[in-house]
Amino acid sequence: MPPNHYLEPLFAPASLAVVGAGQRADSLAAAVYRNLRDGGFCGPVHAVNPKYTEIAGAPCYPALAALPQPVDLAVVVTPAPAVAGVLRDAARAGIHHALVLTAGFGEAGAAGRALEAEVAATARAHRIRMIGPNCLGLMRPSIGLNATFARHGAIAGHIALVAQSGAVCAALTDWAHAAGIGFSSVVSMGAGTDLDFGEILDYLLFDEATHSILLYVEGIHDARAFIGGLRAASRSKPIVVQKVGRHRAGSRAAMSHTGALVGNDAVFAAALRRCGVVRAETYMELFSAARLLAAGRLPAGNRLAFLTNGGGPGVMAADCAAARHVEVARLGTATLAALDAALPPHWSHGDPVDIIGDATPQRFADALGPLLADPGVDGVLTLFCPQIVTTAIDAANAILPLAKRSAKPVLTAWLGEAEVREGRAAVEAAGMPAFQSPESGVIGFAALAEYRHAQELLLEAPPPHASPQPPDLDAARALARGVAARGAALLSEPESKALLACFGIPVPPTEVVADAAAAAAAAQRLGYPLALKIVSPDIAHKSDVQGVTLNVRDDVELQREFDLLVARVRSARPQARLDGVALQPMVEKRFGRELMVGVAPDPVFGQVISFGAGGVAVELLRDNAIGLPPLNERLAGELIDRTRIARLLGHYRHIPAADRDAIVDVLMRVSDMVCACPWIREMDINPLSVDQNGAVALDARVVIDAAAIDADAVAPAGAARRRYAHLAIHPYPSELERREALPDGGAVLLRPIRPEDAAIELAFVEALSDHSRYMRFFNPTKTLSPRLLARLTQIDYEREMALIALDDGGVMRGVARYSPMSDGVSCEFAVTVADDWQGRGLASLMMRCLIDCARATGYERIVGSVLGTNHNMHRLMARLGFAVRRDDDDPAVLEFSLALAADAPAAA
Repeated sequence: MPPNHYLEPLFAPASLAVVGAGQRADSLAAAVYRNLRDGGFCGPVHAVNPKYTEIAGAPCYPALAALPQPVDLAVVVTPAPAVAGVLRDAARAGIHHALVLTAGFGEAGAAGRALEAEVAATARAHRIRMIGPNCLGLMRPSIGLNATFARHGAIAGHIALVAQSGAVCAALTDWAHAAGIGFSSVVSMGAGTDLDFGEILDYLLFDEATHSILLYVEGIHDARAFIGGLRAASRSKPIVVQKVGRHRAGSRAAMSHTGALVGNDAVFAAALRRCGVVRAETYMELFSAARLLAAGRLPAGNRLAFLTNGGGPGVMAADCAAARHVEVARLGTATLAALDAALPPHWSHGDPVDIIGDATPQRFADALGPLLADPGVDGVLTLFCPQIVTTAIDAANAILPLAKRSAKPVLTAWLGEAEVREGRAAVEAAGMPAFQSPESGVIGFAALAEYRHAQELLLEAPPPHASPQPPDLDAARALARGVAARGAALLSEPESKALLACFGIPVPPTEVVADAAAAAAAAQRLGYPLALKIVSPDIAHKSDVQGVTLNVRDDVELQREFDLLVARVRSARPQARLDGVALQPMVEKRFGRELMVGVAPDPVFGQVISFGAGGVAVELLRDNAIGLPPLNERLAGELIDRTRIARLLGHYRHIPAADRDAIVDVLMRVSDMVCACPWIREMDINPLSVDQNGAVALDARVVIDAAAIDADAVAPAGAARRRYAHLAIHPYPSELERREALPDGGAVLLRPIRPEDAAIELAFVEALSDHSRYMRFFNPTKTLSPRLLARLTQIDYEREMALIALDDGGVMRGVARYSPMSDGVSCEFAVTVADDWQGRGLASLMMRCLIDCARATGYERIVGSVLGTNHNMHRLMARLGFAVRRDDDDPAVLEFSLALAADAPAAA
């Protein structure tokens, strides 16, 4: 990572200018200028407005070009029609960062949208990075920067707040000011025309002043950048998200406010689940979760014990726990015995642990110790009610020593106000959470448990093909081409099942016949009993027209039911085209459960997978969970567990447990389909019948996008980065794994890095000599902090790559990586080889592979900084065709670069 992030001049400017600054005291322009002048900002703050020669006793310049020297940041508060011109003036004045507070753009109708498009195009053309327009502005309290029109600035602290709503930013900072909560940054994004969540999160990831991040989200412009930014930042800093627009009315309001797509809220929740973050419902929860996560104590699970001196609060807490999917802990035998020995005979003898209203401070301590020692307890919530025997401060002093020594989180709730204020303050002063109600304490613990679970899911990096058997992609594409050739998008049921079979999903044999005589012949091949289903391109749901007949058991019944089936459908839908009747053997599963697996497009996050209860009443039951592909075994199992029907899959009474492994296998194969076939627009497998002997897809409906069938084949060079453009999460690129021979006869396994490689990456760096560390990091004593280690091993495969070389013993011997640069078309490389493997051709091998990856991803240029004394690297760069120049900022460093255009010569 370079010393300064490319957005440093925007977030930490040394100087700035306010374009449109005014003299009218009640104007927003005057408020912004005043906040900057009075907020303690140490650098120059220039006013720019051709109407004035001075403002508030300071010079006012007619244009940015008239400033005594270029500034880092232009703060723009001019009318909307003038903003594009201001950006052009900024570029001519050597200014490449802007903060545009002006409103009147996309939120103001067609004319405003045209202005916004012009501003965006101008910023891109002149390479100006911009926050806004239509935003409150930016606060960086540690440097005295308050470039907003808010009434008050923020307190300095370690929480970053990023919000799409300026009003919400103002309200949250005002509330936080009263609560004594400080911020490293307050970023009002506004329309997000240029800088959006993704790049802002990337800056905050490397901002040392930021320890945790809060996001207020109304809609998403770029799902891949949003998810990539979240996944990268959340690996080292806790992130809490409040997403509004959960319901239809809120979604409409959010979309009209930001112009961003809102999408399905269940899909948004599924996306967050894969990003290692916590979701809050209110802004009180937003700050509460951030403070809890910053404390660093996470529960091992979601089993919570309650310690209370009043029965009612314990019941309230237990009720809230059920609603928040927090498990009330089952106390172990040893714990119950310890509590029996320490507590009065009439204590509650279970969880919640009610130690009675006359509890002394010692009784709190005596009860808390066994609870924390119980292996079946992941955390404890203490509930204190005012009473005459024990003061709140005495209770706090009894709780705190045990809580500080415990690795498990201890949360406290202090019910009341005047009588408990002192105890609550003592707990907060000790850096521990103190809540005002049982429910808020439970919600706080739920956030901790959710965060732990989300961080575990973040480590999952499924490949695009998770199932063990490779699919028949050629047959699948040929089938789709045949459907498209007849001008259709909806596959018939037999075609849908044939497509499932290409991916190894079990389906019953099916034959389509035109008349009863052909049906009788097919019955001899298939065997009785049979299911009969109408086949029509105009009927999506056969049950709507009584287009299914089951349990046909002989030739006579087949003749009768065939004719009745056709007659019913013709009566119900006389205009529908009938292509015949599909016959398939009845799959009789006495203990079968009917499930549904679906695929659908989301306007924001692309293709998603749903799982839940199936059958004809699926719309009424509404029992389904959403997951983002790609899936692996762990993620498929987690998807199943989030449904109500998951409880019916186990053994109960005389019914054996369903084959869960078979369900997981089907889900992974569906994930394979979604990854490999961007032309699958929608799909329903309903029902998927599952019993103790396996799963079979009894019916399926597939809709395709004909234009996307051969998109990969005709895509221009460099378009490989769009291979998974229909997915929000890029799969692990398993296709890059290969064994490579070295010139000296040795060999290595070359593959992309995985999240679980943190240990071998750390061992690799620690084994490097001081000389090698200096050549790689320009620092002979460089060590990897947990934050940097996570960043190096948990990468966004769409934008960056790290190829590692492993010997036959699985020891890491080298790594070559690239990461994106701020211009969006270049990437920066770095390569390191273990000391005892240098000189064997490994660096050359890895660099050639890395260059191929960067070219396939669509980058136009790959560059790297190399010390002038690193002569071995200089020779390698020359062999690979890199151009060289002296670094402008450091004469001891050389910059090597290579053009990656499709027609450029490949690396030698």
